[in-house]
Amino acid sequence: MRLLLIWVLNAVALLGVAYLMPSIEVTSFGSAMLAALVIGLLNTLVRPLLVVLTLPVTLLTLGLFYFVLNGLLFWWAGHMLDGFEVHGFVSAVLGAILYSVIAWALSALVPGKKG
Repeated sequence: MRLLLIWVLNAVALLGVAYLMPSIEVTSFGSAMLAALVIGLLNTLVRPLLVVLTLPVTLLTLGLFYFVLNGLLFWWAGHMLDGFEVHGFVSAVLGAILYSVIAWALSALVPGKKG
């Protein structure tokens, strides 16, 4: 049940990002739910591989390349889905940061096991 609630809160966070950034568009709540699912799957399945492959660049940039990776996955999700669009890579990086902050704040409100 908690996982479903977190998924809904992530969709709400995505709608909040679309509201705050005109360069990111979400057409409906259903599209936001699907986009939150795809972003979660990309972060779970693809991101660890990209982190390992780009470790030298991440070390050279003192960890700042993580922002590029998050933006890349956010942008990729925008290209994969019809109801979720991200216009530009810089918007993807800023949107990914904003999405992470809003989703973190919303998930902190959920009671239950932390960590």
